[in-house]
Amino acid sequence: MFAIGVDEMSWDDLDQRNYDWPAVADVWAYRKQVRQVVEQAIDRLPLSVPITWDEPFWVIMMGIEHERIHLETSSVLIRQLPLELVRSRESWPICNRWGRSPQNQLVDLSAGKVVLGKQKDHPLYGWDNEYGRQETEVPAFRAGKYLVTNGEFHEFVLAGGYATASWWTEEGWAWRCYVKAQFPRFWVSAGNSRFRLRCMAEEIPLPDDWPVEVNFLEAKAFCNWKSEVTGSPFRLPTEAEWYRMLDVSGIPDMTDWEEEPGNINLAVCCSPCPVTDFITAGFGAVVGNVWQWTETPISGFRGFKVHPLYDDFSTPTFDTQHNLIKGGSWISTGNEATRDSRYAFRRHFFQHAGFRYIESEHPVEITSAVYESSELVSQYCEFHYGRQYYSVPNFPKQIAELCRELIGDRQVHRALDLGCATGRTTFELARFCEHVTGIDFSARFIRIGHEMQQKGCIRYSIPEEGELVSYHEIQLEEIGLTDVTEKVEFWQGDAHNLKPQFKGYDLVVASNLIDRLSDPALFLAQITERINVGGLLVLLSPYTWLEQFTPREKWLGGRKVDGETVTTLDGLHESLDPRFVLLGDPRDVPFVIRETARKFQHTVSQMTAWQRTV
Repeated sequence: MFAIGVDEMSWDDLDQRNYDWPAVADVWAYRKQVRQVVEQAIDRLPLSVPITWDEPFWVIMMGIEHERIHLETSSVLIRQLPLELVRSRESWPICNRWGRSPQNQLVDLSAGKVVLGKQKDHPLYGWDNEYGRQETEVPAFRAGKYLVTNGEFHEFVLAGGYATASWWTEEGWAWRCYVKAQFPRFWVSAGNSRFRLRCMAEEIPLPDDWPVEVNFLEAKAFCNWKSEVTGSPFRLPTEAEWYRMLDVSGIPDMTDWEEEPGNINLAVCCSPCPVTDFITAGFGAVVGNVWQWTETPISGFRGFKVHPLYDDFSTPTFDTQHNLIKGGSWISTGNEATRDSRYAFRRHFFQHAGFRYIESEHPVEITSAVYESSELVSQYCEFHYGRQYYSVPNFPKQIAELCRELIGDRQVHRALDLGCATGRTTFELARFCEHVTGIDFSARFIRIGHEMQQKGCIRYSIPEEGELVSYHEIQLEEIGLTDVTEKVEFWQGDAHNLKPQFKGYDLVVASNLIDRLSDPALFLAQITERINVGGLLVLLSPYTWLEQFTPREKWLGGRKVDGETVTTLDGLHESLDPRFVLLGDPRDVPFVIRETARKFQHTVSQMTAWQRTV
């Protein structure tokens, strides 16, 4: 639940009605335990310098830098709390200077080559997405001298910017309508088109000459509006274009600063400051003040490798849904303030982030995501969409075919594939169901389903032996599923805590799920209310009960109770018989999961089908 707070899948994922949050005291007790473990590690781990990627102490550096991220993220969250719940501190002074917004101008930048990425022997700490190499020839363009100010953005607001759909992307307009935005998040209406600015712990009159702070969607809408009213092609810079500005400015990396080159590293104040401060090579605030949104979704450079100690820091964001922010803000410290830092957020997210527009005729090229290399995700890509092994039919496809037999000539308006993993069964069910929802706890699995649905293609690598891998590309067209993409949807979700809209199903499939739940009986009780009377619940499981997933007292079967053997099928009957009837006999459905070219898991799952009667 806490992880989703940093990178939610949808705009309402933090709705408190969807979660049973622990008590604050429980969180603090857990935090104390974690701290003890970390302190023991610092005391005991061998330390030698330089600390390299492969050294055990790298994980301590990783923790330190992650806490710097938490510092900044927490300041954004504090800024969104009700004002009466926070108080200002003398040791955190905001800037006390503001005035009229300066007239923005366009500054010419010549074409040039930029080199992105750093080598493993770089002297500064880096996250895995910073390593590798990418050379880009950047055509000439013109860039705003200043970051867009509150005053300049106010013109967009007064022009009906938040009420004109044509200036927004489809994603942006959907977000604006959902949250009913009428002006930037940190502005506070003072009536008659006047505003105040919410800082971290206080409100002040809106400083016209401070940079506006918006999400990517708002920044993009502003650029589209400006393009329309001026007739010139305005947009946000790409990552490479931002680096071209940085190179032209001549600002060195952090280790070579004699003093901070901008409002960064908590060196100036604890808020933005006027955009006219820190002019370098004709540009204001190339670094610092607020982060700057770019057009570039994050992906890995050539040579990218996942760090084994934090294998999901970067790869879940390589989904074209997370755009890079560059330059750092007033509270960016450590790695965040370095030249090579690469942080990306979902486009509807708020940070201390604004933007600078550029004028360019050159279209933005979006690099497709790298081959999926996460071992488990790639394994399931092959399991769902890859080859057949040892003459065992494709398991996700077979599930759908068996469900079709059970349904017969009845009509299925809505189906739910719960624990859908990378989504093959979801697509297969759509062959005969009007609408299918796929839900999985893992955002990394769900991303594959989204990618297959939206792009019709996935790419992944699988291990052959040792460090040798093979690369694979599967197209939806190859497996005859291109005509069902409009009938499916994918969501990240917890089977124990589904959102209210997931109900009214004629068919629910839970494949290899119940023996991985913390309370399977509770799940069965809850899922009943989401199935229509006469609808089917299809369960598949190898009944591999393990205490690491399910407390022993919660196992549905596979144990002795009062000296009597209780099977999982017994437990299913006990849970479901009051409102369901078992259709036919259970049947075995085998499956094979490939680990390497010479190692496979062969498992037999038992399938039972239950029809709701009352």
